[in-house]
Amino acid sequence: MSAHVSAAWLAAIDAWILWNLAQGNSSQTAYTRRQHLQRTARSIGIESPWEVTGPELLSWFASQQWANETRRAYRTTLRGFYRWGAESGHIGSSPALALPKVKPGLPNPRPAPDSVYLPALAAARPRERLMLRLAADHGMRRGEIALVHSRDLLEDLDGWSLVVHGKGGKERILPLLDDVAATLQSLPPGWVFPGDDHGHLSPRWVGKLVNRLLADDWTIHKLRHRAATIWEETSGHDIFGVQELLGHASPATTRLYTKVKNDRLRGIVNGASGPSPPLATAGRPARRRAA
Repeated sequence: MSAHVSAAWLAAIDAWILWNLAQGNSSQTAYTRRQHLQRTARSIGIESPWEVTGPELLSWFASQQWANETRRAYRTTLRGFYRWGAESGHIGSSPALALPKVKPGLPNPRPAPDSVYLPALAAARPRERLMLRLAADHGMRRGEIALVHSRDLLEDLDGWSLVVHGKGGKERILPLLDDVAATLQSLPPGWVFPGDDHGHLSPRWVGKLVNRLLADDWTIHKLRHRAATIWEETSGHDIFGVQELLGHASPATTRLYTKVKNDRLRGIVNGASGPSPPLATAGRPARRRAA
């Protein structure tokens, strides 16, 4: 893959990102879309996005070794970018119309176990420990953790909550555990994780800080799987409640995050089985004795 991103691609990407931000899309969404397009520009081998044809885009797209969810995300970015390009007069018609729909991936949740999470907590510094708690105990994405601000803390009759700034500019109210709420209240006003990305840490840096504490190939996103799985179990399998806590638009997406335990599946099978006759002995049936 070439490291080169041409001036034509950079100008087009900048203009589209600006248009997205003007629409009210979040900086995290804009960051993700920019990453998608810059990777496309580096690897497709065409100097201008407006010179790409449908067959060329389809051929490049098909050659990528991606998981289904990554493929779906790139398709969304490319269709949005080229739709804007066509509507803005940069191109006659969108080459991204050639990209087929991508089926959602099969559920394969992988919640981080205690053997991964607890050592990370023990090794973490206070700032990183708070990131871990927000991911593993509150199901927050790295981009949402990066955007936590003191003004987002809310108190009601039931306790403290946090206004979470989610994907696509969507907000949700997330109840906080008491000790995490107390930690957030003890910090100075302003961004909880100050940094160089408009005053706060970038989502990428939040992910890097947490991932380096986790063993092997575990990532901060698997801590979100952990929260989803625990919530689904302890709530009596309230998938709609878990959906709201995670900020998903559909329970089908939430299902991708929740791991069903083997003992629960065995219990379902055992509970559904009524009295049954004994299984026949393998081999030929015994002859009846003559009366």
